[in-house]
Amino acid sequence: MLSLPPSVRIYAATEATSMHLSFDRLAALASEVMGADPFSGHLFVFRNRGNDKVKILFWDRTGFCLWYKRLEKGTFHFPRVEGSHVEMEAAELSLLLEGIDLGGARRRPRFVPRALVAATG
Repeated sequence: MLSLPPSVRIYAATEATSMHLSFDRLAALASEVMGADPFSGHLFVFRNRGNDKVKILFWDRTGFCLWYKRLEKGTFHFPRVEGSHVEMEAAELSLLLEGIDLGGARRRPRFVPRALVAATG
């Protein structure tokens, strides 16, 4: 399980990305396609066309870090959504990286503070 503070957001690109891209080009995609600041400390997840490779880009206050995973068998099951990216929680990313298909998963109701409900609603 990933241990990330709640302030860290996770953005996953919905379209396939070339795994030949490095730090600077992935940072540009985070900015241009996802509309987010690559220097924010948030995680930016990119997958290849075959869904068997994932790169995660993040800024750790001293430089960009790139985490890369290639499956030897099987594929990752990214959510199918409209738009250029989807935001997910750390638990969802953890499950995705373990090969669990989130398509059939269902989240149970949970507590939401009133202040948060008033701010978003």
